[in-house]
Amino acid sequence: MTHKELIKACQKGNESAKKEIYQLFAGKMMGLCVRYSKNIEEAEDIFQEGFIKVFQNIKKLKDSDLLEPWMKRIFINTAINYYHKEKKHYYHSDSESLETSHDDSESVIDQISQQELLGLIEKLPQGCRIVFNLYIMEGYKHDEIAKMLEISLGTSKSQLSRAKILLRKELNGLGINGFIKTY
Repeated sequence: MTHKELIKACQKGNESAKKEIYQLFAGKMMGLCVRYSKNIEEAEDIFQEGFIKVFQNIKKLKDSDLLEPWMKRIFINTAINYYHKEKKHYYHSDSESLETSHDDSESVIDQISQQELLGLIEKLPQGCRIVFNLYIMEGYKHDEIAKMLEISLGTSKSQLSRAKILLRKELNGLGINGFIKTY
């Protein structure tokens, strides 16, 4: 079945079509959940809630070409909502004193596996990890992140800076230099 056919079947309540969509996207969506959570149990909760929302709202999806980005957005929003529910805002600090330069991270990708890099990102404190993922991995701007997480613009910027500093330290410990330029 094509995505369009799957979506139409899901919209009619076809359970096998739902199962097929689940099987097609479970790996990608679980990977996204892991990036936004502090442990596997939290990731599994977000994952389950995300798929429930996907199937509850699939009738609203009009363009089958947008299935994956639409699902991704639902999972990101579910992760952010989970974060708010847990009220883990222990990272709030409005320090804007840390600045980092933009750089070419291709050299890091050549030197470290994707799994290792994701493992390093997973070790970041929750606030840093969420801002890092939204900014670097998803391409959101700081003002959008600040609104989504209900934090100040300065907090978003400082959390990204802190994430980069922590990642640089971890990468330097692995003998990989040049990920984030020193200042």
